[in-house]
Amino acid sequence: MKLVVERAALLKALGHVQSVVERRNTIPILSNVLLSADGDVVRLMATDLDLQVVEEAPAAVEQGGATTVSAHTLFDIVRKIPDGAQVMLDASGAKMAVTAGRARFQLQTLPREDFPVLGEGDLPVRFTLPAEALVALIDRTRFAISTEETRFYLNGIFLHAPAGATVLRAVATDGHRLARVDVPLPEGAAGMPDIIVPRKCIAEVRKLLDERDGEVDIALSATKIRFAIGPAVLTSKLIEGTFPDYSRVIPTANDRLLKIEPSTLAESVDRVTAIASEKTRAVKLSLDRDRVTLSVTSPEKGVASEDVSADYAGESFDVGFNSRYLLDILAQVEGETVEVHMADAAAPTLIREGEGSNALYVLMPMRV
Repeated sequence: MKLVVERAALLKALGHVQSVVERRNTIPILSNVLLSADGDVVRLMATDLDLQVVEEAPAAVEQGGATTVSAHTLFDIVRKIPDGAQVMLDASGAKMAVTAGRARFQLQTLPREDFPVLGEGDLPVRFTLPAEALVALIDRTRFAISTEETRFYLNGIFLHAPAGATVLRAVATDGHRLARVDVPLPEGAAGMPDIIVPRKCIAEVRKLLDERDGEVDIALSATKIRFAIGPAVLTSKLIEGTFPDYSRVIPTANDRLLKIEPSTLAESVDRVTAIASEKTRAVKLSLDRDRVTLSVTSPEKGVASEDVSADYAGESFDVGFNSRYLLDILAQVEGETVEVHMADAAAPTLIREGEGSNALYVLMPMRV
C-alpha cells in the first residue's frame, strides 16, 4: 500500500475513528486502525468489538492495499505534522513508513486479516433524521444516562416509537432524574423495535454531528444500529435488556405549580451552592406566594440563601433537590419560563417548558 494524503483530511478522519479505540487493550489488534487504499480514497476503520467507525479521506493512491497500525500513535504523529503538508504512507511487510517533509517514521503493523469487522447483519428499519433533530434527542437526554454498571439497561438512551403516537421518543434515566424528548416520527421509523443505544455510541455520534448539518441516515435492527453521517459510518451493538416502564414515574397530578425564568433560577442555584459540600450538593427551595427562597446549609462552611421572584400561588412548603441534577435540567430548557410541578417534599417533581413542550424532565427530591 502506498499513497499520499493531505494532512488536514487525514487528521480529520483519524480524529473520528481513533476516539473509539480504548487506550488500554488486552488484544493488540484492537489498538490499531485499519487503513485500506483503493481508487482515490483511503478508508480508516476502528473498533472496540461493540462499536465500529469507518471514515474516508481523498488520497492519491499509487498502490492499493490494506494494513493496520496503532491508531493513537498515527493520530499523534499526524497531529504534530505542520498544517498543509502532504503525508505519504508506504506499507510493506510488517512496517509502515510515514513521511511528511523532512520527518520520517517507521511504525509496526499487524496483518489486516487479524482485524475484526463488526458484522451488521440485516438492518430492516431505515429512516432519515435531520441532524438538528438528532442533536436535540441526544443533548436533552444524555445527561440523565446512568453510569452505574450494575443497572446496565440504563447505560444508554432508550429510543422508540410509542404505539399510537407520531413521534420518535428518546428517554434516559439514572433513577434520580429522567429526561424524555420527542421529535416528529420520520418516515420508515413506525413499528421499529424498542432499542437502548449505549452511552459510548451516543458520545461518538454527537462528536460527528458537531461537523455536519443536513440529514443523518439511520438503519437498525433489534441488536444493532448504524448511523451514516457524511463520509463517516458508525455501527454499534445495542444494549440487551428491557428498559423500565418510565411512564410510571412521570407524575400527572402534581398540583403545586411554580413558574420561573430558568436562567434566573439556575444562576441563583449556582450562587448559593458555592458553599455546598461536594457530597450532597443539596439546595432547599422554600416556596411562598410569588417568591422562592433558595438556601444551602453546610456544617463546614456556613449558610447561604437568596430570594427569587416567581409565579407561585400555592400554599407555602419546602422541598430539596440535588443542585447538580437541577442545574442539568435547567440547562436544557430553551424557553423564557420553566414550569415546576410539585406535589410534596417526597414525590417526583415534573419540570417542563409548558403544556405542549416536546421535552419533559422528572426529578426526585431529596431530604434537606
